[in-house]
Amino acid sequence: MRIKPIQKYNPQDAGADRKFYAQAVATGKIDLKRLAYLVSNQSSVREGDCYAVILSMVHNIMDELKQGKIVKLDRLGSFQLGISSEGVATKAQVSGSLVKDIRINFRPDEDMKGTLNTKTMKFTISDSLI
Repeated sequence: MRIKPIQKYNPQDAGADRKFYAQAVATGKIDLKRLAYLVSNQSSVREGDCYAVILSMVHNIMDELKQGKIVKLDRLGSFQLGISSEGVATKAQVSGSLVKDIRINFRPDEDMKGTLNTKTMKFTISDSLI
């Protein structure tokens, strides 16, 4: 994994000296078609079939999230909707019109957390601005 140094200030102490921190650098993107290709090469399933299954899974995950469910994918993690809303003075005033934003929260499964950690990753410094 590539990292780059980035200088930040402490928002809780604006007068404190800025410090340098390591920040992850993306080295590219992968899309569903590429994932389907990779999965098909690791199994006896054709690429088009893998792609169709992945697309169907994404569609069904979104449907289940809309119903308020937590979607747990073993060994990967759990997806759950979160919201932010405006505050009001009384419980009776709370309604859906107060919702300002919806986000998808992801919590990695223990298997994934165990695989991706500082003991299993190697880091290199990048000069890239991306």
